[in-house]
Amino acid sequence: MDATAGRTNEADWADLADRLAGALHLATAPVAITFSDARPGGVAQFDAPMSQPAPDGRRGRVPAGCVFWVHGASSTFSTVAEDHGNCSVGSVTHGFAGIGDVAGNDDVGALLDSGWVTDGAFGMIPVVRERPGAVTYGPLRDTPADIVPDVVLLRVNGRQMMVLSDAIPGMRIEGKPQCHVVALAKEQKVAAASVGCALSRARTGMTPDEMTCALPAGELPSIVEDVVRASEVDSAVARYAASDARRFA
Repeated sequence: MDATAGRTNEADWADLADRLAGALHLATAPVAITFSDARPGGVAQFDAPMSQPAPDGRRGRVPAGCVFWVHGASSTFSTVAEDHGNCSVGSVTHGFAGIGDVAGNDDVGALLDSGWVTDGAFGMIPVVRERPGAVTYGPLRDTPADIVPDVVLLRVNGRQMMVLSDAIPGMRIEGKPQCHVVALAKEQKVAAASVGCALSRARTGMTPDEMTCALPAGELPSIVEDVVRASEVDSAVARYAASDARRFA
């Protein structure tokens, strides 16, 4: 988990981000997510106030780790375990806590009692295997030269997901919890999209038509090439279909 072990440089990340955003017509900038042993030097700490503790002791700087995706589209910052502490599920998927550590928390109880998830399913959630010292978020195009992201997170609509599914054969389409796609992209080096989850949508304010897709950053150069190609093909087909449909006007 060395955030300074370089694969590419700052200009490459900016170019990849711009090409990806342009091909998909993204409304939200791609977010780089980097796991490291310690806070990277020169990166600001996320400094929102810590919440008052919940009755079970949970507290954090945001309602859930997925909220950092929203902030990370516009600024670069680092976080540590306690910043994520209000959401037990996100703490588990990001490697900050084990299931046994959070099993007695009120939010886990609410999810189990409602039937939203079962004990068995909760135990099978993909997770980051090694506990990180810090997780850094920020716009992919602004990634510092000495930071090497693990995951690139996209917020997409149905049309953009269509292009991604054409460009990335075998991309996994997942459900709840939404944040586990980050663990899949980091640990298994696979592209994983999520249709979202009620927990994350309520906490992030994501619109009903938005979904997320987590891409392994190390594969991004080839993924971008394939996305650009798929977008161009889809645009050509759409122009043909629109022209053909004029016969029915």
